[in-house]
Amino acid sequence: MSQAVITAAANLARKLAELGINNNKVLDVVSKTPRQHFIDMALAHKAFENTALPIGSGQTLSQPYIVAKMTELVLANSPKNVLEIGTGSGYQTAILAQLVDQVCTVERIKSLQVQARQKLKWLDLHNISFKYGDGWKGWSNRSPFDAILVTAAARSVPESLVHQLADGGQMIIPVGEDIQQLMRITRRGDQISSEIIEPVKFVPLVDGDLE
Repeated sequence: MSQAVITAAANLARKLAELGINNNKVLDVVSKTPRQHFIDMALAHKAFENTALPIGSGQTLSQPYIVAKMTELVLANSPKNVLEIGTGSGYQTAILAQLVDQVCTVERIKSLQVQARQKLKWLDLHNISFKYGDGWKGWSNRSPFDAILVTAAARSVPESLVHQLADGGQMIIPVGEDIQQLMRITRRGDQISSEIIEPVKFVPLVDGDLE
């Protein structure tokens, strides 16, 4: 990265710390990951602003605060394998892949998956497995997962994803339609608990036919 980009990334990490992100590993990875690599060149000047950006196909790259917050929550139980629902641009995938042993990521829009795979390969990240499929169904033959991170809002908590959590595992997921809440779902044996973290705004988690 150029000196200007390094400075902008460091400034973003400082901003996230001011907003309440406490995990230094997350802040360090954010400061070292080239967010401009995951968006259209025309938007590159906005890459290190704390704002969501379009990535095509009606999808968005979440604002850095939300990416950092969800990652911080996912890391709370020191997961080794994480399922990501909604690869999108691949930016959240890249952040996770630098912090956990294995990331499995599912995307239902083929063009986005192809682009994300290329970008993540360019970053030399090789602990990522990709699936083209319906995020509502997860990736059952790779389960159980220590953690699941969902990057689109489900109208309700998908039962199929809850069943793919390991004992003690947790899922970070935005839930709701007009009003959305970021939630932490924890599985302990047959007991499922939920906790509301904060209000959010995500594109919807679509199920059914792939694109």
